[in-house]
Parts: sequence; C-alpha cells; structure tokens
Amino acid sequence: MKDIKWAVLGTGVIANEMAVALKKNGKNIYAVGNRTYDKAVAFAEKYGIGKVYSDYNEMFTDPEVDVIYITTPHNTHLQFMKKAIENGKHILVEKSITLNSDELEEMLELAKQHGVIIGEAMTIYHMPIYRKLKALLDSGALGKVNLITMNFGSFKDYDMSNRFFNRNLAGGAMLDIGVYALSFIRWFMDSKPDKLLSQVKPAPTGVDEQAGLLLMNKEGQMATVMLSLHSKQPKRGMVSCENGYIEVMEYPRAWEAKVTYTDTGKTETIVAGENVDALAYELQDMERAIAGDGDMYLEYTKDVMGMMTEFRRSWGFTYPEEE
Repeated sequence: MKDIKWAVLGTGVIANEMAVALKKNGKNIYAVGNRTYDKAVAFAEKYGIGKVYSDYNEMFTDPEVDVIYITTPHNTHLQFMKKAIENGKHILVEKSITLNSDELEEMLELAKQHGVIIGEAMTIYHMPIYRKLKALLDSGALGKVNLITMNFGSFKDYDMSNRFFNRNLAGGAMLDIGVYALSFIRWFMDSKPDKLLSQVKPAPTGVDEQAGLLLMNKEGQMATVMLSLHSKQPKRGMVSCENGYIEVMEYPRAWEAKVTYTDTGKTETIVAGENVDALAYELQDMERAIAGDGDMYLEYTKDVMGMMTEFRRSWGFTYPEEE
C-alpha cells in the first residue's frame, strides 16, 4: 500500500489522539494546520511533525497531502470539507460529520464528482468488538434482535458559553453524544428506524440539553435512548434478542461485552481490541478505504444523520448556519 500522507486540521484532544494513534502504527502526521499558528507549532514540536502551515488553508492545496483529518467543531465542517474535496483530498471528519442530512448529501455528491473518499470518525464502526458481536448475531446463536436500550449522560458545567451548550458552536446532546447511541443502534438493527418519537428538554441557549428517543424500523425492532448533558449516566448499550442479550459498557470505545443466554443462564465475556486504540482502528480503515479495500460505513453515517436531522427538526431546533 502506498504511504499515505495525513494532514490534521485542528490541535485539540482528538488531534492529539490521532498523532499518538499514527505513531503506534509506525507513522506520523505529515502536516498540521490551525487557526492559531502558535498552537500548530507547539503541536508539531510535541509530535515531531515536519510541516506547519502559516495559513491553514494551504493544507487544502498542498500536493503532498493525501488525506485530511478535520477535527474542528461541527459547524465548521462543511466549509472545510468543501475545500478539501474540491482540491482532491480524501477526508476523515470528526463526528458529527455535518449539521444535517442536506449538508451531508451535498458533500457526498461533491466527493463522487471528485473521486475522493469521505469517512466519519465514528469509533463504533471500527472497534473490533463490534465486528465480533455482529458475527455472533449473524451466527443465529442469540436469535433475532428485538430491543436496544441506550444511555449516555455527561455532567457538563452549566456554563452556556461552553461548546456543549453554545448554539453558535453547534452544541447540544444530539450531535455531541446522541450520534454514538444512534450509531450503535444502526449497527445492530436490520434497517434504519423509520418511526421516531421523542421528548426534549432545551437548555437556556435553545440547544437540546436532555432527550428521550423511541425508534422502530420496518422489521419491528425497537430502541430507546436517554441523553443528557447535565446529568451523569453510564455509557451503556443493551441489545435484547430472542435467546439472550448483550451488554456493552463504555460503548463509544468498547473493548468487551457481556453476553447472557437466557435459556441456560450462561454468561460469557467477549473481548476484542483495546479502547486506547480507537483512533488507530479508524485511521487503518480509512487508509484501506483509500486503497480500495475498506469500508467507512457511509450508509450508516447517512442513516444516523437522517435520524438526528429528523429529531432536531421535530423539536424546531436549528443552528445559525441552518437559518
């Protein structure tokens, strides 16, 4: 496989994890760009990156760059995705990939025109444990999936200026943490849920602080989700089947799952991968996709974005970029 040269846009937590992940694979980031040049320089010095752009826009036209990891806030993704695609760059985009389905469809069409790969950095689609659990379900050992229940609750400081509650930074529970729960659901369901109901509690800023979701697909598989930004919950996913159930803790970056077989009461723990390698799995799959031998599960990304968009529209919640 050709040695793929990565550039990263942004120098926050995810960018740091990316740098560590590449080093684990014996690679390094080729170049870094950031709105604040000094932060880009410090990042490059920390990880031994050879190129820092004085203007991050140079990244999009650098002929040496094959793929760009966009790690900036949700509401900036669209403009950066456009620039990258129009310049023939593959892109891995931090979740949530866009603000809504219209933006995503526009970018997918543009990528098709320019012959580039788009991937969403959704850990669930790339962690080894989920492939192992999918194989277990495909074997028929647990029977049909009937119900899925999901929890994800953070306790963020009730500061309306921070990004979690800030409407101008595309804050809110749905795009920040709901995307994980819905991606988990889509991974295990036979098809996209097409019947959606919900309740929402808005923050003072008008973003979704807390939400309860109820979903069902054409096969009759159902799911419930409880999301919160100011009330701590375990990151727990449970898949209930005809002959047993699967419990996954810390599901955004899970490495193990407990399986209970209801006819015998037998339990087993399935282990695969490491949670610390979550980004490494994403980067490996992205490189395989670029080489024509990998899957970034864009159909699932589209389905999840469709559900998030439908929920937010039913609440009447918008971001400035959508108005």
